[in-house]
Amino acid sequence: MAKVKSANDRHRRIHKAWVVLATVAAVAMLLVGGLAWWAYSFTTTNVKNELAQQQIFFPEADSPGLNALPAADKAAVSKYAGQQLLTGAQAKVFANNYIAVHLSEVAGGKTYAQVSGAALADPTNAKLQGQANTLFKGETLRGLLLGDAYAFWTVGHIAQIVAVVMFVAAGLTLVAIAVVLKHVRLL
Repeated sequence: MAKVKSANDRHRRIHKAWVVLATVAAVAMLLVGGLAWWAYSFTTTNVKNELAQQQIFFPEADSPGLNALPAADKAAVSKYAGQQLLTGAQAKVFANNYIAVHLSEVAGGKTYAQVSGAALADPTNAKLQGQANTLFKGETLRGLLLGDAYAFWTVGHIAQIVAVVMFVAAGLTLVAIAVVLKHVRLL
């Protein structure tokens, strides 16, 4: 009988230790989930607020700027026709399917890096100077939309996924703890 009692005590201690470790893990998951949700909220709100201040709008449906786009780009941009640019997804479309297309028409598809050297070598060429200026401004805006708006917005949404996974995992862990507590009557 003493061996049975000793085995039961050992199992009881193991269950108690598991419950303590699982509780610590659940609390940690809730903390990580909370921080990840905060990161999601911060990044998406910050991106939206910064973009809102810029007052960038997609061209209206059937506008010349929209109709001049190749079919695939027109389809992507038309999804947001007339809307203010406020999200990372919109920033990506505006940068890649609107700005990039128009920039490709400025200097025969050349980039600022390619045109700027020629512009520096020929400072009296007004056309080349204008192309360099336009490409610099356009590529800067495009880079900011992709690097600051789209990238941070995407990181925010990844944080949202992490938060949800952590909350679900914590919930499942708490359910498992409750089952163990009921099963071994540790309460």
